[in-house]
Amino acid sequence: MQLSREELLKAYRAMATIRRFEERVQEEFSKGGIPGFVHLYAGEEASAVGVCSHLRDDDYIASTHRGHGHSIAKGCDPVLMMQELFAKKGGLCGGKGGSMHIADLDRGMLGANGIVGGGPPLVVGAALSARTLGRDAVAVSFTGDGGSNQGTTFEAMNLAVVLKLPAIFIFENNQYGEGTGVGYAIGSHDIAGRAAGFGLPAVKVNGDDFFAVHEAAGDAVARARAGGGPSAIEVDTCRFYGHHSGDAQLYRGKDEVRRLREERDCLKHFRRRVGEAALLDAAVLDAVDAEVAALIDRAVETARAAASPAEADLLTDVYVLY
Repeated sequence: MQLSREELLKAYRAMATIRRFEERVQEEFSKGGIPGFVHLYAGEEASAVGVCSHLRDDDYIASTHRGHGHSIAKGCDPVLMMQELFAKKGGLCGGKGGSMHIADLDRGMLGANGIVGGGPPLVVGAALSARTLGRDAVAVSFTGDGGSNQGTTFEAMNLAVVLKLPAIFIFENNQYGEGTGVGYAIGSHDIAGRAAGFGLPAVKVNGDDFFAVHEAAGDAVARARAGGGPSAIEVDTCRFYGHHSGDAQLYRGKDEVRRLREERDCLKHFRRRVGEAALLDAAVLDAVDAEVAALIDRAVETARAAASPAEADLLTDVYVLY
């Protein structure tokens, strides 16, 4: 699939926004400006953007504890996201959800989720809802290699196949479930192959390559919209930071992160590909980087200046009345 110049620029802007957002979150968290824990997505941008490029606002995604990248790729406002991380009233969830529970239902973002393997069942419910209402929306779960081992994930894939639902299961294999390597934790050493055992099409793609993810996701989304049922995609990717900000990463080899940044940076691969194909030149991409940097600067300034939730806000958004 040949993407237009506008589509390529949109994809690069989304990946660059995720990268700069996460780098700045790391800086601000290290200064003590962001409460709680943050789990950074830098290094995995091609996965979120490659998939979400095919989605509409009325499609759904469910995320993990590492949810900032998925949120931005689905169209959530980085300025409002930053306020949420800073626990400010103007945040997407009123400053009460924070990093691991950020959500935007207007954009179909069902939420980051601190429960490992919590997203796939939610996506099955969303996919069933779409089909019951006669809509051609699809639902996508982003799950890590650790979450791929959960019983909730297995049950969700099985039910999606049984009901032939428009659900897509994305497994972002960044090589570590917290500090445990996939070579130890995944008995079959093949997440996509295990998913295929449930009776749904499953492929493994190189997560350093936006175009590979984009193509596989396009096939899966088209199949789901047409009533062809669920699919699974294992994305072989990597994270540049630890499990959480402040993780000493003693489980990683010497210079491992340096090598990953040099050899497996999906933004560098994207820039090289579009440059070699004369689709976008470096000056245009540099201009995007500058615009993104200004946006994230504004997001942080806005978050710092925003008001905190009031005491009266404590009991809002706790229960819903039907």
